[in-house]
Order: sequence, then structure tokens, then C-alpha cells
Amino acid sequence: MDDVHATDGKGPLAGLKVIELAGLGPAPFAGMTLADLGAEVVCVDRPGGNGVSPMRGRTDILNRGKKSVLLDLKQPEAVEAVLTMAAQADVVLEGFRPGVAERLGVGPLECRRRNPRLVYGRMTGWGQNGPWANTAGHDIDYIAVTGALHAIGEYDGPPQIPLNLVGDFGGGGAYLVIGVLAALREAALTGQGRTVDAAIVDGTAHLLAGTFGFLAAEAWTDARGANLLDGGTPFYAVYETSDRRHMAVGAIEGKFYAQLLTLLGIDEDPADQHVRATWPRLRRRIADAFASRTQTQWAKTFDGTDACVAPVLSLRESADHPHLAARGTLVEVDGVLQPRPAPRFDGHEAPLPQAASLPGGDTVETLRAWSVPGVEDLVARGIAAQA
Repeated sequence: MDDVHATDGKGPLAGLKVIELAGLGPAPFAGMTLADLGAEVVCVDRPGGNGVSPMRGRTDILNRGKKSVLLDLKQPEAVEAVLTMAAQADVVLEGFRPGVAERLGVGPLECRRRNPRLVYGRMTGWGQNGPWANTAGHDIDYIAVTGALHAIGEYDGPPQIPLNLVGDFGGGGAYLVIGVLAALREAALTGQGRTVDAAIVDGTAHLLAGTFGFLAAEAWTDARGANLLDGGTPFYAVYETSDRRHMAVGAIEGKFYAQLLTLLGIDEDPADQHVRATWPRLRRRIADAFASRTQTQWAKTFDGTDACVAPVLSLRESADHPHLAARGTLVEVDGVLQPRPAPRFDGHEAPLPQAASLPGGDTVETLRAWSVPGVEDLVARGIAAQA
């Protein structure tokens, strides 16, 4: 390997210090991503936990690779401990409703009084302002008002819920990471930190940029299941096999579509691919072909071809797919199947993710390392707790 690019293997964000005020979903995902990339992430957990997530201990994948400090932020001494840490940090992440961090005394103004270079990342569903800023919501609500939920589903059928990938993690946590990294770049150039307002509704709408482009070009019908990328065409759809499994077809380009027809044994003219009048018949013929054999048989037929056809696998099955297995995309850590850190970088061989600490599992060691005074007294008084 080129010595210029050789590293210690800790990741491109090695040396970055992040404080995450414990929350749910997208903010922990952002913290996990930064930890995956090599940052030191300290999660400030609350007494009693969040009371919602079923993930605990080694199954808490969103908290992998982080250190956990348990502090009661209703106590001024705990707030002072967080501010002491913020003075040494590069980033603070929080996922509270607007105004909560300020009421606790750990908002961006309080933190940047101690550290003007600090980047303060805020994760909410609705954003820091607007009529709904202070109302409760979840992924399904955020993607509903942006149009994303409306666009997903079969023609004349109800909207289909895409897990919480589009809102929480795509439009939320991923955009928080993007914003934090951009603000860090500015802080390095100017010495001035920024507050990042990462709203799930904003990020989800941004993810729809390409779809809005199709809509503007009158190449998209504002209805479900009637367009190129939503199952509206027979060559971009999901088909059932003889064993009631499924194959995903994405043969958009003409040469790939021609391969699809050949491998399915369908004698349609590839030149008629975009003739809508032929689509109902074509969809039936493709469906009949896939229904004649098992998923395993079809997967073998299309393996290594450019027909853009793949088997629809379950979450557990995906780890054994030859391509994902070869890349080590999914790994087991302490018996817990989980994705390997992404993306990848030359010169950095991403280590296996570390299991999550128990809430408060690193309290004493971490507070000492961050030069918080009177750690033993904080624990003795119940302001901090060591698991």
C-alpha cells in the first residue's frame, strides 16, 4: 500500500471528540456513524433510559463503539460536567424537542460559551421552527407531509411504509452527519462553530430531489405505482416465484431489458420496451415466467448477468448472499448480526464494530479522562452513576 495513505487503522475521524446527549433513533444513528468512522463518541445517558427502545446491551447496535456516561441532567452539577466536557469536544449532538436542551442548560449558546469552535448538531423531526416544531411525531408523520409516503405503494393501493429508513435514518441521521462534517470544515477554517438544524422533513424532501426533477419534467405522475421507479413499469417491479418467494427486476436500460427477456424466454421485441399499451400483457408474461420456477433457480439463472435481477432476501438471509459475504457487509459481533461501518476508505481497514456499553458503563473512567472534577462525589450523591 502507498505509504502516503497508510494510517493507524482507527478511521478518518480518529481524534474527533463527540458528546451525544442520549435520545432515540436518528441522533444515535448519527453518533454511531461518527463512531464507526473513528470518532470518540461519549453518550450521556439518562437515569432509567429512554423507556422505549427494546435494544439493550450488545443488541443496542445504534450505540456500538460509544462510551456511556450516566448523568442526571436535572442536577446542576451534572450540567456542569457536560459543559466541562463540551469545552474539550469538537461536536455535541442532541435529539430533543426545540428548547429542551436550553432548559436543561446544555444548549448551543451555553456550550459555545465554553468552546467557540464547537459544532452543535440538533436532530428533530419538524425542525427548530415552524407551526409544528414543538409537536410530537415519528418517521411515518415526517415522510407523510413531504410526499415520500404518498409515492410508495401499488397503483390504487394504500401507501406502503418503508420501515423508518427514509425519514429517521435517511432524511434524519444521515443529514445530521452531513451537516456536522460541513460545519467542522468551516470551524477548521474560521475558528467559529455552528449550530446544525437537521430536520427530518428537510432531509426527506432533499432526498426527493430527483423525483421532483422527474415531476417538473412531466416524466412523473403524482400517483403511486404509475412511474418508472415505483413499480409502474413491468421492467422495474417485484415478481413472485413458484415457491412464493420474490425476484426484484430493475431492467431500465434497453440492453439490460433485452437480457431480461432472453433469460426469461419471452419473445417480445426489446424495441417496444416503452410502449405503454404493451405493458399489461408484458407484466403478465413476466409474472408467468417467474412463477414457473423457484427463487433459487431464478437467482442462479440471473447470477452474474446484466439483466438487473436479484432475489429478494430476508434480513438474516442477506448475510449469506455471495456478494455481501465477500465484502463482509454484514458481520456478527458477540452473536449480534449487524452492518459493517460504511463507507470504506483506502488506508483504513474498518475494524469490527465494538459492542455497545451498558448505560453508565464508562461513567467514572470517562469523566476522569475528560477532567471532570469530583467524579467520586458525583457518583456518591447519585448525580452520576457507574453501571
